[in-house]
Amino acid sequence: MTGAAVETVRRWLGSLGDFAPPPVAVECPYLGWAASGGMALTGEAGGPPVLSPGPMLSLIGAVGGALSALGADLDPALLLGGRAGAMNLTRQGRTSAGGASRLLPAADGWLAVTLSRPDDFELVPAMLGRADVADPWDDLATAVRGAPAREFAAHIRLFGVPAAALPAGPTAIDTPWRATSIAAPHKTDRPLVVDLSSLWAGPLCAHLLGRAGARVVKVESTLRPDGARAGDRRFYDWLHAGHESVAVDFTSTAGRAVLAELIEAADVVIEASRPRALAQLGLAPERLGHRAGKVWIGITGYGRGRPDRVAFGDDAAVAGGLVGRSDGGPVFCADAIADPLTGLVAALGALGSLAGGGGHLIDVSMRDVAAAFAGTPSSCEGPHEVRADGPGWVVGCRLLGRTRAVLPPHAPVPDGTAVELGADTEGVLAGLRAR
Repeated sequence: MTGAAVETVRRWLGSLGDFAPPPVAVECPYLGWAASGGMALTGEAGGPPVLSPGPMLSLIGAVGGALSALGADLDPALLLGGRAGAMNLTRQGRTSAGGASRLLPAADGWLAVTLSRPDDFELVPAMLGRADVADPWDDLATAVRGAPAREFAAHIRLFGVPAAALPAGPTAIDTPWRATSIAAPHKTDRPLVVDLSSLWAGPLCAHLLGRAGARVVKVESTLRPDGARAGDRRFYDWLHAGHESVAVDFTSTAGRAVLAELIEAADVVIEASRPRALAQLGLAPERLGHRAGKVWIGITGYGRGRPDRVAFGDDAAVAGGLVGRSDGGPVFCADAIADPLTGLVAALGALGSLAGGGGHLIDVSMRDVAAAFAGTPSSCEGPHEVRADGPGWVVGCRLLGRTRAVLPPHAPVPDGTAVELGADTEGVLAGLRAR
């Protein structure tokens, strides 16, 4: 393992305390990329898979070593390919593996746009300033082609639709989070995690904290539960098996009171909403009193300082420069890769803070996480060859004299079944009130 990746993680954790992760042996990050499932998802459909834009497995290995020392184990293959394996996704070049995002050529570069909801497609005529839109994607591509990427991305974001220009080069990132003190430190043996997040990044953070021994309570709105419940059950069960479920109506006075009670009791709060959403509920972390040891993980697309910039995993990765390269142009890297990497980094921040007694608000930016991994120093210099091998592909590392088959993403095998929505509401609340 190169010292650079370990030193990077030490620098990140230095903003929280004095914990230093041990070195971790990784034979070659490019061979690891081939085996992870991420490479099989990167490249043009029908074309060769693409090597990682940076040797990300070096940094993933260093983060994994730190998490292991803090009590959480990590399987990089599940991290990078778990959702794609469950959903049988494949690489599609400049269309994301999940299909909701596209890379579009602009006058001076490339632009990523995500249209994931019916409302997004309905907004395209307004974005283009005309009603005669035959095909939203084709008409967007035509308009973008003659426009500066950054200006058009800013224009699209005015409509609440995620969009990002691909940066011309690496972005220097000191830490992928901003940590501020919100309480005095205080260590606890088995932290209570209240997970208010949904979909992937936040739940993965909660999953890793659960693997480290924390008690995890997933909290959802009865009116708008986690959308991942409607997806592949294996993926949802993998992230949430063993967690308790509380469901309340966030719009009611009683529901808000319960939410406040849960947040007050938590040792760790995980949320991934726009800052104004919790502020409207009277629960903005900056306005609350926090007991000693509280850790608050806030996951946003671009950080709490840019509260109105929405992002999903694929466009956030592009914003951070985390893309593959095929025939000189960018292609999407793996499957919504900023999501799992952000969940990984958020868990590192939470456990690193808890190791020193907590007391932090950790503002995690998906775009900054992607940029940090895109700029990973190499731990295995020299050429790496991608070549066909029968119906598949292999990666060869000349320095080590080894090859590795490019493996497809494989679906996670859950440790159990996640409980149904709200199954533990009464029991959790009764337990908190009895303390």
